[in-house]
Amino acid sequence: MTIKNDRISKYQKGFVLNENRVIVAMSGGVDSSVAAAILHEQGFEVIGVTMKTWGFMEVGGAPKHESGCCSLDAIYDAKNVATKLGAPHYTVDFTKPFENAVIDNFVEEYLNGRTPNPCVVCNRKIKWEELLKKADALDAKFVATGHYAIVEHNNELNRYCLRNGIDARKDQSYALWGLTQESLSRTIFPLGKFTKTEIRELAVNYDLKTANKPDSQEICFVADNNYERFLRERIPDVIDNVKKGEMIYKGEKVGDHKGIPFYTIGQRKGLGIAMGKPVYVKKIDHEANTIEIGDKEDLMQDVLEAEDVNYVSMDKLNPGDVIICKIRYNDKGAPAQVLESGENTFKVKFLQPASAITPGQSAVIYDEMGYVLAGGIIKSGQ
Repeated sequence: MTIKNDRISKYQKGFVLNENRVIVAMSGGVDSSVAAAILHEQGFEVIGVTMKTWGFMEVGGAPKHESGCCSLDAIYDAKNVATKLGAPHYTVDFTKPFENAVIDNFVEEYLNGRTPNPCVVCNRKIKWEELLKKADALDAKFVATGHYAIVEHNNELNRYCLRNGIDARKDQSYALWGLTQESLSRTIFPLGKFTKTEIRELAVNYDLKTANKPDSQEICFVADNNYERFLRERIPDVIDNVKKGEMIYKGEKVGDHKGIPFYTIGQRKGLGIAMGKPVYVKKIDHEANTIEIGDKEDLMQDVLEAEDVNYVSMDKLNPGDVIICKIRYNDKGAPAQVLESGENTFKVKFLQPASAITPGQSAVIYDEMGYVLAGGIIKSGQ
């Protein structure tokens, strides 16, 4: 997978865009609603844009009441907030680029025995690349979202830097490592220096319809959180021909797996095998069509290699440096030493072994101050 961006914008070509005009990505949730309200209060000319990226008719798994992002309820909520602010609001159809960039990658990664992180791809290829195209067309210098993160410019490095939001429970910098310098230079994160509690209070003070709207927890286009159902409905002919294979424990076959796409590293439930104790998916070998399972301690590894790397707050990593590495969204991060760093890859060694290093997920490198130095897609752990 690659998420490099070769787009040349009006901004890069030297066009002078309106620095007081900002495109706000409004999902219909409380965070993006408050982001728009804050910017409006600060005097920006806000233009609300709701990105229609999928529909339940296309992806299935619809709940009884469609209230997630991209639903009609979400679009109406976003429009209601924009109207209250006196801002124009547009719903833009991004379903085709979303399908090509995000959903197709999601399917391909699972078929190859990897566990994708669609939010990372979406942020880079849809929420910014496509949104910046709309900003160019509307003569807007900036785009804004309701992410909990902070963008700063480092004058010494002459570089835009990304750091974690102050609310550790809501920080979303992990999923933003793919943003380019151009994207960061044109991005405003109004919520980065607020806690979630404070944002809820602001929503009440602004009298926004979305003030008490619950947060979405699952991947947006798999609303029922059933990836197997999604894959079977999305590519039934391919899934029907997925081959079963051997499930191996400590070098010995102990059963059969139902197909590579239906497993992920660290998985414990749904293995379809009774071992008399908890066991976990340790390794997925796509070429050999085998699933290796092991005990919890067998998940521990200390070396991680990442590919498709993007350098964010620094233009390189220095071998020997000790950094903080996160390997999943809710990971607190752990100290690791940089072993190798190239243009598109890096390799780090954890000071204490990490559990369930999962190919396809993101490895994000931070410094001790919370700045995102780099990120990449996990290629392997050992």
